[in-house]
Amino acid sequence: MPEAYIYDHVRTPRGRGKPDGALHEVTALALATAPLKALKQRNDIKPGSIDDVVLGCVDPVGEAGGDIARMAALSAAMATTCPASRSTGSVPRASTR
Repeated sequence: MPEAYIYDHVRTPRGRGKPDGALHEVTALALATAPLKALKQRNDIKPGSIDDVVLGCVDPVGEAGGDIARMAALSAAMATTCPASRSTGSVPRASTR
């Protein structure tokens, strides 16, 4: 079995749930991309060194549907290609996969 390493973790801000929330105009992809960029920068992660992305996504419908983890990894320039990544219904589930 290959070894897996978790280098760091971050959480996206809250405030998007209501029509007048502080982040109501920010897309789900932008919210998912921001912490991946922060992780990449804080840990000096080189593009192409990421094999897998697991992302907790509470409501994966609409603009957060599809493969939001993969799209966020590509948007954060973690790789030029990225296999289908895994999104889960919550952060605790993502951290135990």
